Formats: sequence, C-alpha cells, structure tokens
Amino acid sequence: MDIRLPGVLAPDTFRQQLLAALPRLRRHARSLVFDRAAADELTQAALERALSHWHQFDQRRDLLVWLLSIAHNAHLDQQRREQRMVAAGPVDALHDALTHAVTPDPGLRLDLLTALARLSAEHREILLLAGVEQLHYAECAEVLQIPIGTVMSRLARARLALRLALEGTTHSDSGRPKLRRVV
Repeated sequence: MDIRLPGVLAPDTFRQQLLAALPRLRRHARSLVFDRAAADELTQAALERALSHWHQFDQRRDLLVWLLSIAHNAHLDQQRREQRMVAAGPVDALHDALTHAVTPDPGLRLDLLTALARLSAEHREILLLAGVEQLHYAECAEVLQIPIGTVMSRLARARLALRLALEGTTHSDSGRPKLRRVV
C-alpha cells in the first residue's frame, strides 16, 4: 500500500519528471557560469539538493521552477564561497568558454557572450530566466525570491543594458536612455 501526503509525488514519478527537466536545468547552469565544468558541478549540486528533499516538493508547483530555484540558491552559495577565496573572475571563465566555442556564427556568439558577461549577475540571470527559459514573471519571481514588480523593472533594465552593451555603449556614454515613439 502506497501512503503519501497530498501534493507529494511518488518517488518514481518525481524521478521521471526530474530527468525530463534535466536538459533545461543544465542549460540554465551553463548560462549562469559560462564554463562547462562549473555548470556541471552546479547542475549536480542542484540535483543532489532536489533528490535529498524530493519529499518536500509539492506537485501543484512546476518542477522546473523548483529546480531552477534550487540552482539559483546553489549558485549564490558558490558565489559567496568564491568571494572568500581568490579565484579567476567571470571574465576569465568567459574567455576560456569563448576560445573553445564552435558555432555557425562565432562573431555573433562572441558579441552576445561578451555583452552578457558585462551585465551584472542580477541582470544576466533575469534575462536568462525570462528569455532563454521562457519563464513567466511570477515564475522568475519565485526562482529569484523577489517581488514580481522587481522582476519587471530588473528585466527592463537588463534588456536596456544588454542592448547598450551590444551597441558598444553604456548608460554613461549615452546619457539618459532615449525612448522611441512608435506611431
């Protein structure tokens, strides 16, 4: 007889859903750290946490959002550890990733990765969650543990910062951002 609390998945169902979400979790980890080995470590840390707390997952929630939230927290934990130690910065890791990247249009990839590396971690993460993972604002807020209004404003500022970085300008270069009227 299988006795479970309401809202708690059976172990086999949880594992199947976890395996289905793994590619997106790995992709998100890679976009956070720009290094394949570090991304694999982050993915593994998130999976270990998820598996050790699988019984706390409420099936009424989206498993991917829960996993991305775990990965986000694991990434923050790792950043805190690295701040206490002297280590290579994200630019060095980005350079290593770019020198080994093979894409159909390497120039575009280099420009985008360089622009993303120039963004603050807050801006980069919100762009990746909303743009790459296509999470709704409420899901982004849940992953990052911030209000929806903060998600919306941070995403707007992140898009502007990315556009300016791709154009080769900064806020200080361009003064106040100019709004375009669409007629």
